[in-house]
Amino acid sequence: MSGPKGGYYKAELGEPHKFDPTFRGPVHNRGCTDVLCCVIFVIVILGYIVLGTVAWMHGDPRKVVYPTDSYGQFCGQQGTPNANKAILFYFNILQCANPTVLINLQCPTTQLCVSKCPDRFATYIDMQYNYRRNKSYWDYYKQFCKPGFNNPDKPVSQVLRDEDCPSMIVPSRPFLQRCFPDFITRNGTLTVANKTNFKDGHGKVRSVVDLRDAANKVTAMQQGTESGITSLLDAKEVGVKIFEDYASSWFWILIGLVISMLVSLIFILLLRFTAGVLFWMVIFGVIVAVGYGIWHCYWEYSTLKGKPDSDITISDIGFQTDFRVYLQLSQTWLIFMISLAVIEAVIIIVLIFLRSRVRIAIALLKEGSKAIGCIMSTLFYPIITFLLLALCIAYWAVTAVFLASSGEAVYKVMSTLPDCKYTNLTCDPETFSQSNVTKLCPGSQCTFAFYGGESLYHRYIFVLQLCNLLVFLWLVNFTIALGQCTLAGAFASYYWALRKPEDIPPCPLASSFGRALRYHTGSLAFGALILSIVQFIRIILEYLDHKLKGAHNAFTRFLLCCLKCCFWCLEHFIKFMNRNAYIMISIYGKNFCASARDAFFLLMRNVMRVAVLDKVTDFLLFLGKLLISGSVGVLAFFFFTRQIPVIQEEVPSLNYYWVPLLVSASNTTSCSRIFLYFFLFICIL
Repeated sequence: MSGPKGGYYKAELGEPHKFDPTFRGPVHNRGCTDVLCCVIFVIVILGYIVLGTVAWMHGDPRKVVYPTDSYGQFCGQQGTPNANKAILFYFNILQCANPTVLINLQCPTTQLCVSKCPDRFATYIDMQYNYRRNKSYWDYYKQFCKPGFNNPDKPVSQVLRDEDCPSMIVPSRPFLQRCFPDFITRNGTLTVANKTNFKDGHGKVRSVVDLRDAANKVTAMQQGTESGITSLLDAKEVGVKIFEDYASSWFWILIGLVISMLVSLIFILLLRFTAGVLFWMVIFGVIVAVGYGIWHCYWEYSTLKGKPDSDITISDIGFQTDFRVYLQLSQTWLIFMISLAVIEAVIIIVLIFLRSRVRIAIALLKEGSKAIGCIMSTLFYPIITFLLLALCIAYWAVTAVFLASSGEAVYKVMSTLPDCKYTNLTCDPETFSQSNVTKLCPGSQCTFAFYGGESLYHRYIFVLQLCNLLVFLWLVNFTIALGQCTLAGAFASYYWALRKPEDIPPCPLASSFGRALRYHTGSLAFGALILSIVQFIRIILEYLDHKLKGAHNAFTRFLLCCLKCCFWCLEHFIKFMNRNAYIMISIYGKNFCASARDAFFLLMRNVMRVAVLDKVTDFLLFLGKLLISGSVGVLAFFFFTRQIPVIQEEVPSLNYYWVPLLVSASNTTSCSRIFLYFFLFICIL
């Protein structure tokens, strides 16, 4: 143990600290640290508020929520003629297959707001032919024509030239508030309404594959990815089913969370009296449970091995929305069995070679339980962290949406002709029909492109988005740092109390929180800024990697992979150093650099002891979480699979029973994290 004489820490750099019997917990006579960084942090927060205000003044979330037609009008907005027309319809979605779509981010065809998507194949030529015998053909087709157009006798060539009506319609369904062809794969063949070919309204027969390519381009344009429409529709279907499961089982999920929390609390209280016995029981229980899992996986594997079609690999069937399909494959159970066998071997090896450290870790767990028992408020502090993080996330998201929706509607010339020199130039939709562009580039359109402007603010929207992201990361990391420093200060008050709990000061958590904010906002902001910059660079690298996925330059991808790996390691190292620096700050009240230096050299003098003890403690906590989460998970599994006869009728009908199961079984993290802060505090001393 170490401590400063006279209340100050005066050890030589790199030398062991001497025991000071007069030291009594966190230094109270301290001053403000890293004042310059604190001032910068406050200025940045005020600037962030100004940025949000400016974005709120210029932005319009409707531009993000509602799709916009070719005339710059919102689809589905209440109080407008499009109030009942919430879906965007493409006159000729085949035009969206043009490579310029991903460059200009706009499909060169008329886009119209409609109330529903087409449900049949039809062409304008067929409609005009059948209209003379049955006017219902026109009544259905005209809802996909321009508003006010009601002249089915107009020559087809003129209708298509003026784009009064689409040349064809195909069976579609709404996705992302846009009409996309309703693709169905039957026996490996892509179809739309059981058809593989269709008429395009210009006298040509086209393949459904052409529709898929065009839909993929539109999806990539909207999502900023190269994902296909089929995979996104599958993802949407899974997301809808998961949301339905949450909606129908939220009450039982809440009960599961309460049970998990109570079991975790009981587990912590029992550690005070039976830490050794309890943890050896936990270890034995985990070994037995994993062993049973290995046996069960082997039994399932041997049972399925002789059945037909069970030897199909997971890669052969690809992604399936019904995850029960994977349980019918022998390969799935083989993977489970091997994974559990590796886990079992690791547990046994750790217990054999680190049994002495395990006993020390168990003693630390017992002391940690006593500390939490004396300062019960630490169990509820994660709620404060959660609320602060939720506030940061909400402000960032709202600011990002308002920034993205800033600006006025910009219209550009869209032409299907590759040699049109006016393509992608700005235009005025009201005067476009009288301009020379329509004569020099037949079939060109003046369509809505995006929201923007020529002011200084609009030119730097992208830079402001980057600033929004960086400040968001800074605030999030500051919130986490504040929590770590607060908990360390509270546990320091417990650690240096000679008589527990009599000598523990009143409200140690609140006092530690006040000290951290009053004296060390600058230090916490300094450490958070360093970590935020590294995370910001990692995000940029991930973005570049995403954009270069189709690149064939092996050296570039290798370099990018190396950079990602290096910054990943750097981020985790900085997190480790920051966490220990905050502990030193909470105890001795020094600035960030001095605290990080002292913590680093203190850890280096005891590197093996700290590393082994820290990891063994993490391992024991992991086993405890595994047992508690596994027990609650097994109970939830039997409940949601209707295997408990007493309450069988109360079980809601679910698409995926693992949705509430995972949520119910994952509520032990907060308690174990409080333990972790205490153990880090002990280890660094």
